[in-house]
Amino acid sequence: MYRASKTLPYRLEMYRQIKRKRTLFAYLFVISLPVIVALAVKFGTSGNSSGPTRFGSGTADLIGLATKGAANFTTTMFYFATPFLLIAVISIFNGDTVASEASWSTLRYLLAAPVPRTRLLIQKLKVSLSLSAIAIVLLIGTSWFVGLIAFGLKPLQTPLGATFTNQVALQRILIIGIYLALVLFSVAGLAFYLSVSTDVPLGAVGGAIGIIILSNILDAISGLGSIRNWLPTHYSFSWFDALSSSIDWSQMIRGAAYSVILSALFVSLAIIKFNKKDITS
Repeated sequence: MYRASKTLPYRLEMYRQIKRKRTLFAYLFVISLPVIVALAVKFGTSGNSSGPTRFGSGTADLIGLATKGAANFTTTMFYFATPFLLIAVISIFNGDTVASEASWSTLRYLLAAPVPRTRLLIQKLKVSLSLSAIAIVLLIGTSWFVGLIAFGLKPLQTPLGATFTNQVALQRILIIGIYLALVLFSVAGLAFYLSVSTDVPLGAVGGAIGIIILSNILDAISGLGSIRNWLPTHYSFSWFDALSSSIDWSQMIRGAAYSVILSALFVSLAIIKFNKKDITS
């Protein structure tokens, strides 16, 4: 007996996406950041140099404190990954998901299965968001492990003057990871909408990355005033508040809420557009 709810099960779609080379390359991309940085510090010259911009120089900023231990190294990797790496990886997972099926001419066969259009999108979105969450977890785990090997297990020293035990440091890192996952929903939603809007995967992925880069540039222009509050990347670094002795949740709550609402809007538009779309490939 045919049941729409049984078509394109999550585990099957997850298995299909995990097997793809782009998934492996994206995760290798995430893993490579902390590994390359740690190797550069250990075997390069910057680790022993002085100056406010030197990695591990001891200055009271994230970069200067990066080599104080695994926790500090992990928070610094957040700082490096937030403006581009995570955006690129999430854009790949969410921007490639529907457009790739169209480019392979397999989309119409999925719909002929028959898989209802809305269910197809929801299932693919669940998988792409799961892969995105795994990327963030992988960044945290790899950064902590590499930092532990390279710099040892020490209390977390923050640029805001606080020092946390390793137990508290792990809690703060978890908070940052969850916040980043929420605030990057807007990137996922945008990439997903573009994936429905084009049959070219590179166009969807590149379009999402390009828009986010433009948002970062506009956010740096103070002359725009309060307009910057409505940019999708304005709250990207609000996780800094989790590094203070007493967390100010206001900016993180605002950033997460705005991102989730924006993502819901993009996904809704994607569903409306896809349901009206003439599937020819």
